[in-house]
Amino acid sequence: MAPLSNRRNNPLTLFHTMIYLYLFITFFEIGLFGFGGGYGMLSLIQNETVEHWHWLTTAEFTDIVAVSQMTPGPIGINSATYCGYTACVNAGYSMPMAVLGSVTATCALVLPSFILMILISKMFLKYMKTVAVQSVFAGLRPAVVGLLAAATLLLCTKENFSAPGENAWQFGISVMLFIATFVGTLFFKVNPIKMIVMSAFAGLLLLY
Repeated sequence: MAPLSNRRNNPLTLFHTMIYLYLFITFFEIGLFGFGGGYGMLSLIQNETVEHWHWLTTAEFTDIVAVSQMTPGPIGINSATYCGYTACVNAGYSMPMAVLGSVTATCALVLPSFILMILISKMFLKYMKTVAVQSVFAGLRPAVVGLLAAATLLLCTKENFSAPGENAWQFGISVMLFIATFVGTLFFKVNPIKMIVMSAFAGLLLLY
């Protein structure tokens, strides 16, 4: 895949003409295999949009996750909406076309769950107590935890935390905010939304 800057400057590339199809296929696959809800999908979304297709930078994806946390709705669907929009903007499309990218990514992410829930809801309710179904869920639980851990580790980059050699002050503040948020939500049960707001104010006061 060509670098992002090259794709932006060349509107005749296959990337530009096929981006909506790629967005649909990519987010349909994520919706089909993204067990564990929105947080479990984050590592899949980052891998596809940042590492595979290079539609977004790591910093852009982190900003999208933060905005998705603070806006109403499931974080996975919100992330898909913002990723679809940002991917089209980075590709050089106008705002209406970028909105179409948002709609494409969002619908593609939701579609597998919508279809599967309609098809298997009656079967699941009938057989959910069987040993086979319970065994399947027993295997999925650790996989979900792994996806959540992967999403966390993939976001621990220098774009998000800086680095001691680049900006020691920002790195130190980032690590302290990370630890404070972890301890606050895990041990003191502070509402995550409150932690996000307080971290934003701390960043404004200490890093502006």
